[in-house]
Amino acid sequence: MKIYINGKFCEKENAKVSVFDHGLLYGDGVFEGIRSYNRRVFKLKEHIDRLFESAQSIILKIPMSKEQIIKATIDTLKANKLDNAYIRLIVTRGEGDLGLDVGKCYKGATIIIIADRIALYPEKLYREGLTIVTVPTVRNLPEALNPQIKSLNYLNNILAKIEASNAGYDEAIMLDSLGYVAECTGDNIFVVKDGHLYTPPQCMGTLRGITRDSILEIARKNKVGAHEHVITRHEVYISDECFLTGTAAEIIPVVKVDGRIIGNGKPGKLTLSLTKKFKELTLKDGVKY
Repeated sequence: MKIYINGKFCEKENAKVSVFDHGLLYGDGVFEGIRSYNRRVFKLKEHIDRLFESAQSIILKIPMSKEQIIKATIDTLKANKLDNAYIRLIVTRGEGDLGLDVGKCYKGATIIIIADRIALYPEKLYREGLTIVTVPTVRNLPEALNPQIKSLNYLNNILAKIEASNAGYDEAIMLDSLGYVAECTGDNIFVVKDGHLYTPPQCMGTLRGITRDSILEIARKNKVGAHEHVITRHEVYISDECFLTGTAAEIIPVVKVDGRIIGNGKPGKLTLSLTKKFKELTLKDGVKY
């Protein structure tokens, strides 16, 4: 495996950053998870745009243009000879001292690109569906660390994932500070009711998911009512279908939430239809390499 670090490729065992890198010391940085399918990088421009938006929000200067980052991503895929891959693109504040002053990160940002394969959930769960639970850890307040920023500090999500795992569940629903459904630990959440699709709005402590936006677009093109609307746990419990979306997870059905069976306890008809259309989209929408 060849890893891209600051303009150079190195082997996996030699891929190293300084212990004084502020990405390691403080989680000070941003990232994107990106997918390629059949030698096409899905929604690459959208991912790079979001990376730069996250960096702008935390006042992190990326020392490469968007076009240069796109080329480096493609070059990393080619170097690893991967037709279908998961790409992790990381930009840290770079090397500094042990203080919080970002002005002392004297070498500039560290840019890392890793391309490999990923299977977030076992294949069985895509066929049979997830069992998930609401956990005590709430999603970060937008006024504290805005969930729209894909920062390297994922401790909020990790704590929620630990709570789900300790309780014996596959995934966790995280609520916002008002008690509304925000998202899961690494995925956006959708429910289906009476043929309409609902997902929490971005203003409610959720990430603007690129897979999420693709599903909304697919639904609207196929004349399925698609709504960004606040959702309570009650609305999840009484939904006809439920599923999660994310770059790594893609689309995965949910069949049980907090002990309540969703619909008939099997992946729903609309979920399966949207999954099929999403897979078709990934094979034709993307930057070829």
